[in-house]
Amino acid sequence: MNDAAIMVSDVSAAYGAKKALDAVSLCVPRGSHFALLGPNGAGKTTLINILCTLRKADAGSASVAGVDVAKRPTEARRSIGVVFQDSSLDDRLSAWENLEFHGLVYGMAKKSRRQMIETVLNLVELENWTHEIVRSFSGGMRRRLEIARALLHEPKILFLDEPTVGLDAQTRQRIWHYLDRLRRERDLTVLTTTHYIEEVEGADAVCIIDGGKIIAEGTPEALKKQYGQRWLHVVPQNGEALAAIRDRFPQAQLIGTNTLAFPENGEVKTDVIIDQFRDRLAEVRFLPPTLESVFLSLTGRELRDRADGQRDADRAAGRRGGRR
Repeated sequence: MNDAAIMVSDVSAAYGAKKALDAVSLCVPRGSHFALLGPNGAGKTTLINILCTLRKADAGSASVAGVDVAKRPTEARRSIGVVFQDSSLDDRLSAWENLEFHGLVYGMAKKSRRQMIETVLNLVELENWTHEIVRSFSGGMRRRLEIARALLHEPKILFLDEPTVGLDAQTRQRIWHYLDRLRRERDLTVLTTTHYIEEVEGADAVCIIDGGKIIAEGTPEALKKQYGQRWLHVVPQNGEALAAIRDRFPQAQLIGTNTLAFPENGEVKTDVIIDQFRDRLAEVRFLPPTLESVFLSLTGRELRDRADGQRDADRAAGRRGGRR
């Protein structure tokens, strides 16, 4: 397909006896925002590693910007930028030095390299910290610098593996503002994985993967129409009430630490739950179909739990001063 930025055909991969990907196929149109969603261990990062030439598939084929990633990995790397979940900046260097090194690795000419460094630092609003050591940066500033670095060599495709985990809502919104602007201006293709499902409500396509297999794919609206349903969320007044409801209705989905969710069209009638525990509930609400409800319906798991826990852990481990 001439308009395909990424093509994956029957890709499989395993770690020992554990299969991470099982005959996965997908097509990402050029200039689109494609979201890959799945619980931990679903195979998302393995697929991105294959597309970024960090590992080879055990079977099948994949290409980026028309280049086979297994047969021509060096050429493929020139077309892609990557922001990994874990920071890969050298925090002993300044922002400029990190970008300078990246430009040298990609063989950028001195003049264009330095022009692009100024351009991307301005883009992510770090021009005032050009010569500051990265060790002094906040988590949000580091993430913005990593995005600047990934864009420095003007890639056609940008891979984002959990790009906003550990960041506050304002910084996450700012990062997506940058990326949406770039897609419009440069016809950039963006493939992202995230545990903040609301970030991809506006994606062109969403692919849900679980157990190494694609279980649903389509526009957010199409997925909500096909798989979405209203969910009843109830918040018990205390731990004792929570335990009692779970004991009575073991099929309830636990959301976070104190919310139970029931599909409106599930085997348990929502009015029965309310009637039986009315005096022991602090909050009752119905939520309309969302991507979160689609994910919950298809996988039986809630995506946000891990993100919130990881965000707390990241903040505790990686807080760097008060800069934003």
